[in-house]
Amino acid sequence: MAKIRKNSHKVLYRKYSSNIKYIMMVLSVIIITAFLPKQPRFRYEFEKGTIWKSKDLVSPFSFAILKTTPQVTIDKKDALDNVLPIYKFNKELINVVEEAYSNEFDVKWRTNAFPENEKQSYRQSSFKLLEFIYNKGIIALNVKHQKGNNVGYDFSLLNNNISKTVNTQDVFTVPSALKYYKDNFRAVDLKIKDMIVNLVEDHLQPNIVFDEKLTGIVQNSTVSSLSTTRGMVQKGELIISKDNVIDDEAYQKLLSFKEAYEAQTKTIGDSKLVYFGQILLVGFIVSLLMVFLKLFRKDIFADNRQLSLILLVITTMLLTLTWAIKLNLPSIYYIPFCIVPIIIRILFDTRLALYLHLLVVLISGFFVANSFEFVFYQVTSGMVAIYSIRNLIKREQLLLSALFILSAYFISFLGIALLREGSLIQIEWVNFVPFIVSVLLSLLAYPLIYAFEKMFGITSDVALIELTNTNNKLLRELAFKAPGTFQHSLQVANLAEAAIFKIGGNSLLVRAGALYHDIGKIENPQYFIENQNTALSPHDKLPYEQSAQIIIKHVHKGIEITRRHQLPESVIDFIRTHHGNTRVDYFYQSFLKNSPEKFVDENIFRYPGPIPFSKETGVLMLADSVEAASRSLKNPDAQSINDLVERIIDYKLEQNQLDSCDITLKDLETIKLIFKTMLMSIYHVRIDYQQTL
Repeated sequence: MAKIRKNSHKVLYRKYSSNIKYIMMVLSVIIITAFLPKQPRFRYEFEKGTIWKSKDLVSPFSFAILKTTPQVTIDKKDALDNVLPIYKFNKELINVVEEAYSNEFDVKWRTNAFPENEKQSYRQSSFKLLEFIYNKGIIALNVKHQKGNNVGYDFSLLNNNISKTVNTQDVFTVPSALKYYKDNFRAVDLKIKDMIVNLVEDHLQPNIVFDEKLTGIVQNSTVSSLSTTRGMVQKGELIISKDNVIDDEAYQKLLSFKEAYEAQTKTIGDSKLVYFGQILLVGFIVSLLMVFLKLFRKDIFADNRQLSLILLVITTMLLTLTWAIKLNLPSIYYIPFCIVPIIIRILFDTRLALYLHLLVVLISGFFVANSFEFVFYQVTSGMVAIYSIRNLIKREQLLLSALFILSAYFISFLGIALLREGSLIQIEWVNFVPFIVSVLLSLLAYPLIYAFEKMFGITSDVALIELTNTNNKLLRELAFKAPGTFQHSLQVANLAEAAIFKIGGNSLLVRAGALYHDIGKIENPQYFIENQNTALSPHDKLPYEQSAQIIIKHVHKGIEITRRHQLPESVIDFIRTHHGNTRVDYFYQSFLKNSPEKFVDENIFRYPGPIPFSKETGVLMLADSVEAASRSLKNPDAQSINDLVERIIDYKLEQNQLDSCDITLKDLETIKLIFKTMLMSIYHVRIDYQQTL
């Protein structure tokens, strides 16, 4: 059975790369549109107090005018006020009281040694009065049913499933029942009266009790039966005329028309056609992105990993929007849309971040209310997010960016609120809370950037800063084993960084590439002149071909070491290209001079390449060659440094080493000037200014 190669998926990925990118594009469109709402959208946008700019709006169907939220609230309050609390009459309680009362009456009568012949008479008369009180009813007053200073209140008394309206003053309370009993019970012997009154007091308890559950049911039924509409707009009736102000009445009609339209389209509209329209729009937007990448960012378009990251960010953000719409979040502004430009800016560049953010916002605008207002908020805050993270080299920059984004939201919120309300007092500041939450959620960009770097092999500025720290393990090893190479790399990094900063490019990437470009010399540092401390060279005992191969080998070793330490490919590219496909001329010329009769295979003395393919790799090649050659100057002065820089760069041009770089002749002149100036500073060359006067 044939073994599957470990990296066979990568081979297939490259082989079918052109097909894969279009498959990813189609897949992202299908995923995005599959979850978006499928009913047709209401076509008009409107705000209270603004001018209706569209044509005269005539109702295509009849619909009810919805009440405003304050009107519904008032109606509910009035309805609840008219619902009387329901109390139940417990007619069985008197039977329980009678038995207990009789037993205790007999005990207390005997205890007090009252005449036995009078006991029956007093028991009957006393209970008869107590029975009268219970039949009239004793209520347990409820403070929450009292209105204002009025102690009494009306309530519905439910007795034998028959309800009647009663006032609390028409029945007894426990205190009023006791007072009534004292006033109306007659006894010749005051001791007997006191005994009976005390006994009655012990047996007075409410038999008219509040039924909270039944009252709640009646209240809910009353509220649910309330009408939420007021009046009708008939089919063919004018809703609002062009150039009219949208006042409270017109606004309520428009709002009612919108809800009625969306409710009808859920059942009447063809969801398949809506889905097709979504595919057209989203597909068109994603196609524009692909065209943009193919025209202006060919490197990203050619790299399926980077392209898949971009499509993943777009898809995830739009799925988050869909999730928020389906959950009916109180505000769509809870979603951190600014996380998209932050991530894309840090991982790629400003132009792509702005373009991608605009595409995401434009698609989202079709599915949110007040789309123009939404687009304004998100575009302005996204631009601020991009501008505030020009280069992420410090952690606090992300916090400052969040503060700037919040400020942009606040300015937009305040401006729109003033345009709408015309008063600071009327602004509902609580509506700004979702923007604060959104900005806090945008801080998730930092851990997401780290995750995307690991998943998609993309190098951000943060990762480059970590790589350029000379205290990391690999650079410390270089400084210890090959100190001369380490110092050379530092000088090359300074030259290349200054040059690329001036002509435009990624200075952090150049610095990282410069620090690691000769890392392969760790293997055999003594074979490289900058690490040799004696006059004797190990090359003196070797054939020229073998010496050339040892020198060339540092490129292969550098790639091997950096891959073992999991350095990004963008840094390894500098190791591959810093010598291009040039010859090791010293050993090549020495071979020709000392063995003219032998056949020479030039490829033995030539670096494998490739030649530099970007501004950054091209500048590093020039800086490496110039810095290395400058060490051979015996008496460095302005003229010798000038001639050296000119000669080295002209030689690279003659060897076609810069053919694949997008470095212009103007850039080359700038690079030359920077190299000359910095080398003069390094070698402490003083310019004779009197000669230039």
